[in-house]
Amino acid sequence: MTTNGFAPGDLLPELKIPVDRAFIVAGAIASQDFEDVHHDPDAAVRRGAPDVFISINTSNGVVSRYITDWAGPAARLRSVSLRLGMPLHPGDVLHLTGEITAGDGDSATVNVTGTHARGMHLTATVSLQLRTERAA
Repeated sequence: MTTNGFAPGDLLPELKIPVDRAFIVAGAIASQDFEDVHHDPDAAVRRGAPDVFISINTSNGVVSRYITDWAGPAARLRSVSLRLGMPLHPGDVLHLTGEITAGDGDSATVNVTGTHARGMHLTATVSLQLRTERAA
C-alpha cells in the first residue's frame, strides 16, 4: 500500500456514460475536430458507419475525466496512451473501468478499459501524480 491508500491491483469504480448525438457533436466541437463523420449522419453513412461516431479526442477527454474524478482536483495527468477499438454511436452506453497497475508515493499508473454492448471501445494507460508540490 502506498501513502495515498491505494495499491497495484486496486480497482476504480465503474463510470457509465450514455452516448447521444449531442454528446458526440459537442465533443467534436470542443476539441475542434470538424471531421464530418462526428456531426453529419449522412457523411458517416457514406463512409460505411451506421451513424455519427465519437472522436478520438472526445474519447481521450472521457478517460481524463474518469481518472481526475477518481483522483481529485490536485491530480496531474502525466501521460495518456490510448488505443481505440469499436466506435461509439448514439444510443451506446460507455462503461469505463480502471485498475491501478503501479504506484509509488504520489504517482500512479492506471489501466483504463472502455466497453459498450458491441465490444471494446478503448484501452488506455494513464500515468499521474496524485499530489502536487506547493510553492513555499
